[in-house]
Amino acid sequence: MRRLVYCIASTLDGFLAGPDGTDPTGPDGFWPIADDYLKHLAAELPEILPVHARSALGITDEGTRFDTVLEGRRTYEIGLRAGLTDAYPHLRHLVFSRTMEQSPDPAVELVATDPVAKVRELKRTDGKDIWLLGGSALAGALYPEIDQLLLKLSPLTLGTGLPLFSRDTPFDPRTWELTEHTVLQSGAAFLTYDRGGAV
Repeated sequence: MRRLVYCIASTLDGFLAGPDGTDPTGPDGFWPIADDYLKHLAAELPEILPVHARSALGITDEGTRFDTVLEGRRTYEIGLRAGLTDAYPHLRHLVFSRTMEQSPDPAVELVATDPVAKVRELKRTDGKDIWLLGGSALAGALYPEIDQLLLKLSPLTLGTGLPLFSRDTPFDPRTWELTEHTVLQSGAAFLTYDRGGAV
């Protein structure tokens, strides 16, 4: 069965972005991206790089990990503001929204139904793993369905911001088993955890 993998960049204090939710890696962003970080992504996770980064780095490899990406409306709109209607044309791209009436791109599928039901349906189909890009509200809604966490941990703290999981996520303590880790010279770490059991 396919797994749902929450593959997300996080600060040391567990935030995805600042309080306003804007792109922390954009032109006015504060998130440092070191050369060794980009090289690691290009070599190990080329499919999670957006189309403009793939183009700039000359990446054509589909990747072996994911064939589908899921994101919430607010996360998707970050790309729209940058002029990208489909930042991941090399993946099946689903955006969860109850307010968007029409997709800005024919290749981007809008999903207005229950995210958990949709993910369970996707897991039953053949394919590679499913990448949960974010944001924290969608991750919170899909918390019971996440099979693996792949944290791209940055040597950065914010103090406050958007957390890994929305504050509306139900209290449900879980254990996670560290199955893989890579620490880069720049201080960034890639940590892979498989879901354990309830505490």
